[in-house]
Amino acid sequence: MDAERKEITLYIENAREMLEVAQNNLANSFYSSSVNRAYYAIFYAANAVLATKGLARNKHSAVMSVFRQYFVKTGIFDAELSKIYGDVIEDRNEGDYELDVSITLEEIKADLEGAKRFVEEVEKWLKQEKWL
Repeated sequence: MDAERKEITLYIENAREMLEVAQNNLANSFYSSSVNRAYYAIFYAANAVLATKGLARNKHSAVMSVFRQYFVKTGIFDAELSKIYGDVIEDRNEGDYELDVSITLEEIKADLEGAKRFVEEVEKWLKQEKWL
């Protein structure tokens, strides 16, 4: 397996793991942690896509920006994924950095469903493009 495919595979494996952990956290009423892990599922999946062009990044804002520039604005991915990314990072920041968290259970469930959709769409594209 070449280095790029290995990197992409590792990002996707991490994304899947984060989805599972997010679901477990939700089931155990760890709501902020659930949103955090849902966000990281998106972050890893987005980096998997960026890695196909040698553009993977460590900085959160850079990953979102580069994903939007190279993959949403160009029409490779639907703008819905960009919205999901933005919504989940906003809730993640609220959950991680605000002591009085006001994220509702409905928002958390929507974030987790959005993260699942994001990862599924990325995996579908990576398989279609023969990266996975």
